[in-house]
Amino acid sequence: MSEVPDPVEADRALKAKHRAMWAQGDYPAVAAEIIPDLGPILVEACGLRGGGGTGAPGAEGRGARVLDVAAGSGNAAIPAALAGASVVASDLTPELFEAGRRLAAERGVEVEWRQADAEALPFEDDEFDTVLSCVGVMFAPHHQAAADELVRVCRPGGTIGLLSWTPEGFLGQMLATMKPYMPPPPPGAQPPPLWGDEAHVRTLLGDRVTDVEARKQTVLVDRFKSPEEFRDYFKARYGPTIAAYRAVADDPDRTAALDRDLAELARRHDKGSGSTAMEWEYLLFTARTA
Repeated sequence: MSEVPDPVEADRALKAKHRAMWAQGDYPAVAAEIIPDLGPILVEACGLRGGGGTGAPGAEGRGARVLDVAAGSGNAAIPAALAGASVVASDLTPELFEAGRRLAAERGVEVEWRQADAEALPFEDDEFDTVLSCVGVMFAPHHQAAADELVRVCRPGGTIGLLSWTPEGFLGQMLATMKPYMPPPPPGAQPPPLWGDEAHVRTLLGDRVTDVEARKQTVLVDRFKSPEEFRDYFKARYGPTIAAYRAVADDPDRTAALDRDLAELARRHDKGSGSTAMEWEYLLFTARTA
């Protein structure tokens, strides 16, 4: 008779795999070079304004207690600190914190960095005024568990702010393109881009939030000269892409197919002339805890 797997051990192994995936490559470079505007957009949508690039705090953000969940190197945490908030940046992958500390020091702000699983946050109930996540919590495998934690640590009347790639947008399609090349996800793990579906997020949060505002927007990515340059950049720096290539490393034909599929994806989305310019769609979602 087969042995029933221990769910605690299985979850621990899954989280270790996720941590290793995001530690490889150079996600801080991706955040800083490809999507630097997204963190400030989310911070402003949460009502934390001011500070700009000067390091001077803004009045609206001053004194607010803010948690950035799955913060990476602080793409949203640092702008929140610039707005005058007291910020904790939490992430499953502490290897990303060194770059975040350096960036925060360069901007002249302090951020507290804490290793934390988005599905089991090490914080008290109602501890934060604002809980936000910029293309971060969406990668936690168990969506309801992560959503429950967002609500739990946010005080009544506080703000929850999320910025997530949509399923039909470029990043959602990129993840879908890589999926056939990777091992199947474990039972219960859900696709990250579902967080970019408004109905899904509303279901996760339920009647525990009010004053929901949700809108789809795009960010222009135009730094690549060709689809192949885009592919090679992500192949070297972005954890999920690196993981996909490692999964087929022993199969030259599948590696070549993945090369073609990623370049073709960028080519289909290219709106530029003379360079590869793409509009990447995301869902900007804010709400207040009831």
